[in-house]
Amino acid sequence: MTSIFSEDGKNVAVTVIEAGPCVVTQVKTVEIDGYNAVQLSFDDKKEKSSNKAQIGHFKKSKSTPKRKVIEFRTEETSYQLGDVLTVETFQNQLWIDVVGTSKGKGFQGVVKRHGFSGVGGQTHGQHDRLRAPGSNGASSYPSRVFPGQRMGGQMGNVQVKVQNLQIMKIVPENNLLLVKGSIPGSNGSYLIIEY
Repeated sequence: MTSIFSEDGKNVAVTVIEAGPCVVTQVKTVEIDGYNAVQLSFDDKKEKSSNKAQIGHFKKSKSTPKRKVIEFRTEETSYQLGDVLTVETFQNQLWIDVVGTSKGKGFQGVVKRHGFSGVGGQTHGQHDRLRAPGSNGASSYPSRVFPGQRMGGQMGNVQVKVQNLQIMKIVPENNLLLVKGSIPGSNGSYLIIEY
């Protein structure tokens, strides 16, 4: 993240996103594939890191192999094979949604994962269990823990969509998009930008 000054002179925290160039590597139609979709690819990779099937697939669109390929379903499409989408696609947009994978935090306890306050002070014979979840089961009936019970476990590393982020600035020469606020994921991770 960084910050820029807005038009009214306020210092605004922004996230810099490299949004393109994305190449249309396949256009799917109802007649051939059973549904309409556009396949976009991003981030060049070396040809020696690709297998022959990938090299042949990208050669159809006259592009080099890419690291990230994603498909978007559409009703009708005006894109052709080999078209290049740049950050100028967002020229008339003010608000976008960003989808990404959040940072993984590993196995976490109930205090961090669910905001439990812990068992309490050093009473009832406890001296080292301040962050423990406490009792969580029912009595002899139903003799089980109900599904969905909040417990410790894997935290983060899930798909997250942050909606209604404001576009503060577009830098077309470097394909950069400056968005107000934060987005999911670590530095260098891949995102899907929707509008």
